[in-house]
Amino acid sequence: MTPVQKLAGLAVLILLVMAVSFGAAWQVQDWRYDGKLAKQAGQFQTDLDTIGNAATAQARAEQDKRLATEQQLAASDQQHTKELSDAQRAQALLRDRLATADVRLSVLLDATDSAGGCDVPSTPGAVSVVHAARRAQLDPTHAQRIIAITDDGDNAVIELRACQAYIRAITR
Repeated sequence: MTPVQKLAGLAVLILLVMAVSFGAAWQVQDWRYDGKLAKQAGQFQTDLDTIGNAATAQARAEQDKRLATEQQLAASDQQHTKELSDAQRAQALLRDRLATADVRLSVLLDATDSAGGCDVPSTPGAVSVVHAARRAQLDPTHAQRIIAITDDGDNAVIELRACQAYIRAITR
């Protein structure tokens, strides 16, 4: 073998070693890059899982809060419905008692008014007690109208309290 051939063989061998080295380095870099990508993908998935769990927990907390508010509103509604029913029952009883003359409405008269002319004795009778003040009984139809007005007022007050309780519950 001639020295040129030896030199050419050596050059080929060096080129072959360099090619294998470059290929091996390329493969190592590829593995390292794949490892980094896999690590980043794993971290990304972990972050997504954490965000998903936090969102689920927040949604569950909001749902629990909404459910508690709904239950509180239902209980409040039931209480106000009972109050309204009780008030209506009491009003109906009073109207019935007025209609049957079981109860009569009267008003105090001004003792200084001499033009009134409708004196009612201030002495107690056998059926009722009048506390030494001059009083006049109201006509039953007028008494019924007064009771109806107070019924409307009582209902309005009860419904207003229900609305206020509702607003307080939903703004918490």
